[in-house]
Amino acid sequence: MIEELQDMLRGPQRPTRAQTRHRRRRARALAGVAAIALLIGLIAGASGGGGGGTPTASAAATRVGWYGHLQALAGAGRDSLDFERRSAETSAIDRTLAVSPLIYTAGKQHKEIALTFDDGPGPYTDRVLDVLSQHRVPGTFFAVGTEETYFHAGTSRMVDLGLPIGDHTESHANLTQLGAADQKKEILDAAARIGSYGAPFPRLFRPPYGAFNDTTLGILKEQKMLAVYWTIDSEDWTRPGVDAIVQNVVSKAQPGAIVLMHDAGGDRSQTVAALPTMIARLKAQGYQLVTVPRLLLDNPVTVNQRPPSSLTQGGAG
Repeated sequence: MIEELQDMLRGPQRPTRAQTRHRRRRARALAGVAAIALLIGLIAGASGGGGGGTPTASAAATRVGWYGHLQALAGAGRDSLDFERRSAETSAIDRTLAVSPLIYTAGKQHKEIALTFDDGPGPYTDRVLDVLSQHRVPGTFFAVGTEETYFHAGTSRMVDLGLPIGDHTESHANLTQLGAADQKKEILDAAARIGSYGAPFPRLFRPPYGAFNDTTLGILKEQKMLAVYWTIDSEDWTRPGVDAIVQNVVSKAQPGAIVLMHDAGGDRSQTVAALPTMIARLKAQGYQLVTVPRLLLDNPVTVNQRPPSSLTQGGAG
């Protein structure tokens, strides 16, 4: 395509006015097609391919013109679309924290929903990632530190896919039963484990069992972490059957919702099986599936939130 564009732009020495207009239109069209193709590739890569590494020095040295600019946008540097997206989403988390230390839903400005997965990485994590990649939708994962010992390949894959990884403590501990020092250790040890496999320091946190206290919130404030609850419990942790999991989510769908699911902590074959139908039905209702950071960027939280008591009861989380 680039050679064709270059030949077209060189053309005969004295083109007619009609030829000149025609060639300009073709140049603009080719540039637009290339830009769209690269942008689609970025989106697909975020949900189903690699994260897009930094170009080599030799490649950077040969960049010229608009095509070189598009290559720069596709990378991971400060001028890239990926960097701009992550910066915007980080700012959205900061703005949310200025309003509320925890959330169980985003705003309702856009018809978006976030799928989240707890307790991994585990034996079913790769299968969950396969489904998300096949359907080109993202997920947000809340990882348990001790699971990294055995299943860290799942975390590495999330990093490659550009998916956000939140903190779910080191050992899935009930934080309300621990003192301040032990709570902080649970949170920071998990963050360090996640970071050892290439993930940035987690800005999102989900307390196991939905259990927290003022000490927990104080630690999260110190670490600039946002506690993320859920709007909809899929109840996949009870293994109610594939159809029930789908119905639990789709029937309660609403703009700004955060869906609780699990990619580990037990047999998650029903979760894996439910995902394709769930995704298809949510899309059919006009929902766009996004990460939690993107949800907060597009649907700002404007009020201080406390999760309903129903969300902190039972075995979820």
